[in-house]
Amino acid sequence: MDWLLMSMPVLAVLILALMFMHARQRRRRLAGLSQRESLAACQSLLALIAGIQQHRGLSSAWLAGDSSFRPRLTALENDIAQRLPELQAAIRNEARQPAPCLTANELALFGHRWRSLCERLSELSIEQSVAQHTMTIDILLRWLQAFGEARIEPLVPEAARPGVRDCLVRLPAITECLGQARALGMSVATRQGCTAVARVRLMFLVARAESLLKQVTGQGEHATKANAAIQHMARIIRTQMLQASGITISPQAYFSLSTAAIDAVFAWIGDSVHALAPTNPQEAARATAYA
Repeated sequence: MDWLLMSMPVLAVLILALMFMHARQRRRRLAGLSQRESLAACQSLLALIAGIQQHRGLSSAWLAGDSSFRPRLTALENDIAQRLPELQAAIRNEARQPAPCLTANELALFGHRWRSLCERLSELSIEQSVAQHTMTIDILLRWLQAFGEARIEPLVPEAARPGVRDCLVRLPAITECLGQARALGMSVATRQGCTAVARVRLMFLVARAESLLKQVTGQGEHATKANAAIQHMARIIRTQMLQASGITISPQAYFSLSTAAIDAVFAWIGDSVHALAPTNPQEAARATAYA
């Protein structure tokens, strides 16, 4: 009997230790699940950004008088409409958070804004179209940054956090600089001449993309390909797109080379996002231990 009384504190400590370990393991599993769900939301946002950026570029050529791009515009509009519901899972997860990165009301307003832009596109000037597309994309970029800062960065090792900023802030910002240059260059190629305002804007966008590129820390095959594609696009803009008249590059050729540069950056982003995902419970646990 005395032995039993003496062993009870030891048993209590063991039970508490087991309960603590179980709770910690559960938190780690939930953290890994939350990280994967947040990364899935980021991937959906990135797909929407890429789609609307392409729509902006094609719209510029169409509004400038090249009707051959209309079927591709329609296909993009349908694809984007189908992708918006992919964010519903993120909204349900965010509803449990004290400060959600995205709400149902925000997504509904965004969907209304996008449909309105598509319906009124033929009534807009090229400048109005670029401006409205850009404001729409800015919303997605802010949501993407919010997910990165609030949901991804706290769950990865401290050494990996600059990589989160690279793939969810800096690299998307580069795609947006290049995307605006694509849209502006499409109207220049269609009209076969570059106005003074367009010339200044194109030079700024290229310089801004190159400046952001120098701030990105990641390296590898995707980084090398993206760097080469961006430099090729920048060289074409600087040597063939800035004349007041006599521009000979076709809208289709310019769209292809600029899209190749942007797609290379998105491939780099995709590889970086994939590298952030915990592949097993142990990896998720290690990530949480560093947070």
